[in-house]
Amino acid sequence: MSGGLLFDPATIRALAEILRDTELTEIELVDKESRIRLARQLPAPVIAPAAALPPMAWAPAPAAPGAAPIGVPPAAQVPDDEHPGLVTSPMVGVAYLSPEPGQAAYVSLGARVEQGQTVLLIEAMKTFNQIKAPRAGTVTRILIESGAPVEYGAPLLIIE
Repeated sequence: MSGGLLFDPATIRALAEILRDTELTEIELVDKESRIRLARQLPAPVIAPAAALPPMAWAPAPAAPGAAPIGVPPAAQVPDDEHPGLVTSPMVGVAYLSPEPGQAAYVSLGARVEQGQTVLLIEAMKTFNQIKAPRAGTVTRILIESGAPVEYGAPLLIIE
C-alpha cells in the first residue's frame, strides 16, 4: 500500500465529516496507487409504541362468605393464559395493532368483532400477516403493545 494523499489524516477527517453531514453512508476514493473507503452504519429506526389504554379497574362488591364475588367480570376469575377467548400468536414476529403508524387500531377495548375480522398484524420476515378473530365477541383485554416482539403462542388479546 502506498502512503499517498488519500491516507492523510486530514483527508480522512474531511471525508468523515462529509459522511456525518450528509445522507451518505459510504464514500470510496480510488487513486492510481491507493484506495480508501469510509462507511457508517445508521442506527436502526425506533418505532414508538402506540399509547396503551389503561386497564379497566374492577372493584369487587362485598359478598357473603362462600358466595361468588359480585361485580367481578368473568374474565377476571380466569387467568389470561387459560381464558377460552384467548387469541395467541401463530408465529414469531412483531405485533402491530394498526395497519400503519398513526392510523387507528384494528380493535380497541370494548370493540365488537366478528369471526374472521382482522384484529392485528404480525410482521415476520418482512411480511405482514393478518391475525383474524377466531370467534365473534367483544375485545375485553389487549395484552400487547403495538411494536412489541411476540413469540409463538404468546397471548395477544381476549375476545369474550
